[in-house]
Amino acid sequence: MALLTRPDGETLAYTKLAPAANMPTLVWLSGFKSDMSGSKALAVKDQCEGAGWGYLAFDYFGHGESSGDFAKGTITRWREDCLTAVDELSEGPLILVGSSMGGWMSLLTALARKERVVGMVLLAPAPDFTSKLMWEELSDDAKDEIMTTGRWMRPNAYGEPYPITRELIEDGKTWNVLDGPIDLKVPVTILQGKEDPDVPWGHALKLQDALVTSDCDLHLIKDGEHRLSRESDIARLLLEVRLMVERIS
Repeated sequence: MALLTRPDGETLAYTKLAPAANMPTLVWLSGFKSDMSGSKALAVKDQCEGAGWGYLAFDYFGHGESSGDFAKGTITRWREDCLTAVDELSEGPLILVGSSMGGWMSLLTALARKERVVGMVLLAPAPDFTSKLMWEELSDDAKDEIMTTGRWMRPNAYGEPYPITRELIEDGKTWNVLDGPIDLKVPVTILQGKEDPDVPWGHALKLQDALVTSDCDLHLIKDGEHRLSRESDIARLLLEVRLMVERIS
């Protein structure tokens, strides 16, 4: 692990592998409250190392080994982390591999760096989740608490409760992408579990429809849940990553 210092003094923890000649770099983009040490990210890293592909993964502000207060994180800030990481820590063509919120980050990064991004593999992608998924499922009491006090502690099936802030919700609206065409023409593969309790599979259909590219495959995993971290799910991810490298080659 290494650290990249941002202009405001905060640090981004990252890991990277240089690509062999004429090979792409795969960029792992984690989910909300997740980090680069998860099983899927490490599996992709091992795959890249074996194939001679480049690899880059990092923890967003307030996540994992990076500095910062998670409660002060926003979609704007995490998008800036993505752009800083790919600009300063990678060269050449990029394939973005994004999980959950990392799917949203992948789309925002690709839109801002069209000259660099040549393909995407997205797992249970959650674009616009702050307003279209998270906010919609909150109780009226939770919404009132967020709007009046500025934050609410959300129960977490995977660990300790964490804060949802008014700033996160309001800032997220400025980066919504599903309300109009998403002007990306690169190949995209989406893996989505039909038993996902956090991102309904219909959300993946909306994303597929919104993307301008006609080269977009959507694979629904009948018994798949949100994390898609079973051995069979990871094997499928690695297969789709290899196929994406072949597609862009």
